[in-house]
Amino acid sequence: MQLLTEIRIGGFGGQGVILAAAVIGKAAAIFQGGYATMTQSFGPEARGGSSSAQVILSTEPILYPYVAHPDVLVVMSQAAYTTFTPQLKPGGILITEQEMVRVDKYPNGVRAYGVPATRLAEELGRKVVLNIVMVGFFGAVTNLLEPDALRKAVADSVPPAMQKLNLQAFDKGFEYGSELIEKLAENGYGEELVSLESA
Repeated sequence: MQLLTEIRIGGFGGQGVILAAAVIGKAAAIFQGGYATMTQSFGPEARGGSSSAQVILSTEPILYPYVAHPDVLVVMSQAAYTTFTPQLKPGGILITEQEMVRVDKYPNGVRAYGVPATRLAEELGRKVVLNIVMVGFFGAVTNLLEPDALRKAVADSVPPAMQKLNLQAFDKGFEYGSELIEKLAENGYGEELVSLESA
């Protein structure tokens, strides 16, 4: 039986949305022996305009590369949240950059997780790696891909001089997500947005 997961990542130009999607796809297809497709779209401006990417992960060859109703939605801007949340499948996973996305009410039945990815990236000295922090967090909370496959894909997707910083960013996001999942297991939280600050 084919196992297929549809993922959409949204944000604005300059946040590294496309690279984050490419890393996830590469982890699945190259480092984990599965199949993946990626498509992307940009708003009228590259930096500062809207940007989104769609990734499909599968155990079998993928016949149609476009995502209509994602199983997992990762949003790094308010506009991306507003645009794409209505498309999220019931029972899907919503991941937000919690300091850039304000949410009044979560869709019913959605498992939602928040991470201060920009702040965690700034703690490493480079805000630009917030996308890789998000990839690490995504890896921890979805458990869709092996952490090692994701780490290898990160290292393979950035210039050699940036590898160390990006791997630190991945580890920071993954640790934050792992701690959050652990806290939730202890506290028995339901399906609402939680972060380590609120757990």
